[in-house]
Amino acid sequence: MLTALLFMLGLGAACGLMLSVASKVFYVYEDPRIAQVEALTAGANCGGCGYAGCSAAAVAADMCLGALGSDTGGSIRQPASYCSTVGMKPTYGRVSRYGLVAFASSLDQIGPLAKNVTDCAIMLNAIAGYDSADSTSVPRDVPDYTAALKKDLKGVRVGIPREYSTTDGMDPAVLGAVDSALEVIEGLGAEKIEVSLPHTEYAVAAYYVIAPSEASSNLARYDGVKYGMRDKNQTDMIKMYRSTRSHGFGPEVQRRIVIGTYCLSAGYYDAYYGKASQVRTLIMEDFARAFEKCDVLLCPVAPTPAFKIGEKVDDPLTMYLSDIFTISANLAGIPGMSVPCEFSKQGLPIGLQLMGKHFNEEMLFRVA
Repeated sequence: MLTALLFMLGLGAACGLMLSVASKVFYVYEDPRIAQVEALTAGANCGGCGYAGCSAAAVAADMCLGALGSDTGGSIRQPASYCSTVGMKPTYGRVSRYGLVAFASSLDQIGPLAKNVTDCAIMLNAIAGYDSADSTSVPRDVPDYTAALKKDLKGVRVGIPREYSTTDGMDPAVLGAVDSALEVIEGLGAEKIEVSLPHTEYAVAAYYVIAPSEASSNLARYDGVKYGMRDKNQTDMIKMYRSTRSHGFGPEVQRRIVIGTYCLSAGYYDAYYGKASQVRTLIMEDFARAFEKCDVLLCPVAPTPAFKIGEKVDDPLTMYLSDIFTISANLAGIPGMSVPCEFSKQGLPIGLQLMGKHFNEEMLFRVA
């Protein structure tokens, strides 16, 4: 995040962009466009902290022209959808993660949120590129993403994953919005192609083994000794460890640390993390086969529009299933993007998700 922020500030010095960087301290952010009606969430639950919820809310509230967030399983795209803004999760390795507080190192990716597609492209131009300080950064040339905005859609093959239309709990308004968007895209010259992602049903389970396991490892450093919060009232070292981590982490983060520690424990690693990693490979192969037939995938961002704050806190499983359309892109390392699509009958924003081949963010901007 530090490298991306410095790149972005360099752009800001040139063109006066304001910046809002996502904080991981808070959990709930209201969508300022609809909060006056009822308290609805503007944040994502991926990672338990709503990584880009405050970024999306800040953009929607006209507090800034653009913002940065981190996306582990949809934490940029879901808030963008809920707040009717544009959010991009680039290909893994396209943007430096140096300075980012890691949740799941193999899934985390920094990306921009903006009011429109053009601003989003300008921001990605600024933050993308190789960084020697990040071992996962890919030394690959960065194109001018704004140039892709001028191309038409003639000849573009748009893939529709058949598994996504049969997902349980899908709001009819979301399906209707996606169908309407597809009609517009076809009218602009694109070709609709049905594709299959057969291992989609295992994505949530695989994600919620891999992500907590990596979080357990990454967050072990926050013990009150090296840096960060420390309970100074404790005199015993073990009690200090326990008290610091109990008070420093919220209940959702603690839940994921416990799950991850269990999955990585002796005797369970191969049965859980090892098996989930194998499923992840199958999901990557699904996308590779799909992109042999199409140039971009089109699907919802979330099964429903924004839900009430606190509505799913006591039902973690239902909350996790809200990520079903977004987590696959993180598992596969491909780029994903949320663009405003329609509004529900209640006036709630609905986002459209676009996913593309590795390092082909240009195609997503072209369609968006």
